[in-house]
Amino acid sequence: MVTAVNYKYLNAITNEEEALPVQMLERKAAAYNIKESELYSDEYEFYTVSFFIPNGKIVAVYNADGQIIRTIEKFKDIKLPETVAKAVVDRFPKWEVDSDVYRVSYTDEKGSNKTYKLKLKNGDERMKVKIDETGTFQ
Repeated sequence: MVTAVNYKYLNAITNEEEALPVQMLERKAAAYNIKESELYSDEYEFYTVSFFIPNGKIVAVYNADGQIIRTIEKFKDIKLPETVAKAVVDRFPKWEVDSDVYRVSYTDEKGSNKTYKLKLKNGDERMKVKIDETGTFQ
């Protein structure tokens, strides 16, 4: 169960179009209770905890109250959201996605920043592009 202190994190990073493995790992990080962990001690202010799945990981920093104050997230070769996939097809109609890396950085103060780094291919040609979750190329 997600504790109330981490709803801010989930609201900032959740996107209905996100790949299911990403959503599941983000929910696991949000539901993690640092106070019930063997890491917990009254003498520390912050705790860094890593969560892994075969194609991704989240490194989350919790404060002593169990609130996520920042994360670094990286996922490889996940299903792209419709907005990102459509933007790629619209701009590069004869290209296909060869591989992708999805990165999320979250801070309690600034919210989330989500980017996709894509390797595209068209026959023997290769190209790298960077795009955000709204389909805007960077």
